[in-house]
Amino acid sequence: MTTLFEHAWVLTMDDAFTEHRDGYVLVQGERIAALGEGAYDGDASVGTRIDCRGGILLPGFVNTHCHAAMIPFRTMGDDCPDRLRRFLFPLENEAMTAELVYLGACYGIAEMLLAGVTTFVDMYYFEEEVARACIETGMRGYLGETVIGQSTCDAQAPYGGLTRAARMLEAYRGCDLVRPILAPHGTTTCDAQALIRCHELAHKHGALMTLHAGEMDYEMAHFAERGTTPIGFLDEIGVLDARLLAAHCIHLSEADIALLARRGARVAHCIASNTKAGKGVAPVRALREAGVPVSLGTDGPSSGNTLSLFDQMRLFANAHKTVNRDRSLFPARQIVALATRGGAAALGAQHEFGMLAPGMRADIALVETQSVNMFPVYNPYSALVYSANAMNVRAVMANGVLRVMDGALTGIDLPALRARLTRAMGPFTSSAARYADCI
Repeated sequence: MTTLFEHAWVLTMDDAFTEHRDGYVLVQGERIAALGEGAYDGDASVGTRIDCRGGILLPGFVNTHCHAAMIPFRTMGDDCPDRLRRFLFPLENEAMTAELVYLGACYGIAEMLLAGVTTFVDMYYFEEEVARACIETGMRGYLGETVIGQSTCDAQAPYGGLTRAARMLEAYRGCDLVRPILAPHGTTTCDAQALIRCHELAHKHGALMTLHAGEMDYEMAHFAERGTTPIGFLDEIGVLDARLLAAHCIHLSEADIALLARRGARVAHCIASNTKAGKGVAPVRALREAGVPVSLGTDGPSSGNTLSLFDQMRLFANAHKTVNRDRSLFPARQIVALATRGGAAALGAQHEFGMLAPGMRADIALVETQSVNMFPVYNPYSALVYSANAMNVRAVMANGVLRVMDGALTGIDLPALRARLTRAMGPFTSSAARYADCI
């Protein structure tokens, strides 16, 4: 199958930020075959032509931290303090099922595809159901079963997720769309032995490891009593290295930042959920100055409410310019880079996707510029960060397959999916009524 995107403002997101003002991208199979300025005049016969009408063509976004299946929790207790322990953990244990995870993941993936996301990192329960959703929808997922020191909806014993994680590592070995990872929940919800075991499995299988770190006030207090920090603790037990993608990292000391840089660890920055919860703004400027790779994540639809990186990019700009009192900090093209090639680099996949170049995976998003909010466009990066939203996404190609065309999903019946999810949420909604005082 050969597809030609033509008449596009192509943002390659390569090292030089090369642009083609009236350009094309030719896709053959799962890979980009050619791209350039002007009309395509090569030898390859074209099966599908997409007139981009001057729209912005860029690599698909990479969401490096989310809990996609938590759709049933969206708008629940948004203003409730300490909601993780007050109702999220209890309600998950009471009412989250394999079916809800599957349907919630399908719905979350649909939302991401419509927003131009072509790869995501996920941590949740019944993660084999998220894998099923990825395969059925054509979305690439780095998927980690939650490992936590308590009973859960899919494991009665503490750290039961380790068994499920090990099964996934074997079951999806070599699978292109499903890339199993290790996902211990956090620095205070897992003990050192469990974190070390996850780290060992990650190295054995050449997998990524991700966890929440430096996010909560009580987490910081816990380690301060022991004379260290969450990052210091991870380093002390030997799990802070280039396989680690640490989510949030809001509260970091200068020593923490130096450790992250020295060990080659990466950070998934979730500005929407962090600021919504009043937790703070991660020191991304200092992290980048130290050479720590930083990417963007949405967090779950319960924490950040949206799975769109457009929202993250705009909030990122507003928050970091404000915190640093510097309007010139983080120019728009740097922010778009965090959402594309930065995400790929955080996953160690910068030579596979995150950039438009011959031989790269055909993960492509087309953002139209005809809508009222998209005129005029002097700087395409500024338009993406400050003007655009998910509703401006016209087409999305994931791994060489058109998953969104003319702003609509091509392989997912969204109304039917929503109806199925609504029915499946019946018992969940009934259980949630018990927490009416905080949700």
